Amino acid sequence: MAAYLVKRLLLMIPTLLGIMLISFTIIQFAPGGPVERVIAQLTGTDVAATSRIGGGGADIAGQQANPSQSSQDAGSSSYRGAQGLDPEFIRQLEKQFGFDKPAHERFLLMMRNYLVFDFGKSYFRDVSVLSLIKEKLPVSISLGLWMTLLTYLISIPLGIRKAVKDGEEFDVWTSGFLVIGYAIPGFLVAVMLLVLFAGGSFVQWFPSRGLHSEAYSGMSMMGCAMSLPCVADYFWHLVLPLTSMALASFTTMTFLTKNSFLDEIRKQYVLTARAKGLSESKVLYGHVFRNAMLLVIAGFPGAFVGAFLGSSLLIETIFSLDGLGLLGFESIINRDYPVVFATLYIFSLVGLLVHLLTDFTYTLVDPRIDFESREA
Repeated sequence: MAAYLVKRLLLMIPTLLGIMLISFTIIQFAPGGPVERVIAQLTGTDVAATSRIGGGGADIAGQQANPSQSSQDAGSSSYRGAQGLDPEFIRQLEKQFGFDKPAHERFLLMMRNYLVFDFGKSYFRDVSVLSLIKEKLPVSISLGLWMTLLTYLISIPLGIRKAVKDGEEFDVWTSGFLVIGYAIPGFLVAVMLLVLFAGGSFVQWFPSRGLHSEAYSGMSMMGCAMSLPCVADYFWHLVLPLTSMALASFTTMTFLTKNSFLDEIRKQYVLTARAKGLSESKVLYGHVFRNAMLLVIAGFPGAFVGAFLGSSLLIETIFSLDGLGLLGFESIINRDYPVVFATLYIFSLVGLLVHLLTDFTYTLVDPRIDFESREA
């Protein structure tokens, strides 16, 4: 196992490098950029992100303005809206954001800093990227953790029940419900729940934004944990976001559990256990459960990280939850590249490590699995 772990760790290096290189290259051709955004703010033309789609990407590629000092030359600047601005000021902006260097130098410098987890400062918030990430991390962890636990608590018993009732009426109608829930996008469910239950056009049973009411917004995490009303308010705010995020996860995990149980139930040792006179509950939970749960238990790290990283961006934006998803969305809109690339780097690294952890969990659950014996 040690040789396999070393091999996987070494493979992470080119994988992570490839992810960052492809993303960095795409950004070079994306419209707009931090220099253009500052120019738009100075000239009073800063508008919504959808209105900036047609902008040029010359600033991202690190192209410099014409070095002439005349006002007429300023009018020929490669930046949209830079007419009338001092070319020296434009060059200072480029130097401030690092666009005075060629793209390959900027990429190599970025990766060298990222190796020691030096992510620099946000362009527009004047705070370190790590501080921003640590500030937003608890919200995203809350969503990922509770959604994963909720999914497992509901999907495993439901999947077992569907396996026992395979082909019966209960299995048919629950399958239909799960498939419909899986087909509906999470953000559409979120909007529907807001309209129905958060004061849209019908009733206001749940809050529409945030994780706390105003009465508890100033409390620390530890202080809130010691206050029962604050804890209740926290979970009340989580109802709609978790419901929106969890519908698709219920489907995947439920069918995985059902199929795992069906595979085990049809094996010879189950027939032998029943022939010995064991009750159905002892057969299911004493023999089948341990073997059938191999895939489900081993997939817990991946399920958590998938919920933590992949499902929260739109949900956090819709419900105004100040987490990493909303931070990433705002950073992309504002062209805050240090935050964008730092979150991408951290998410990619965590994802690769979790895939490795999942393989290791398989060996813990079932020692018969040996990844070293597989041919590369």
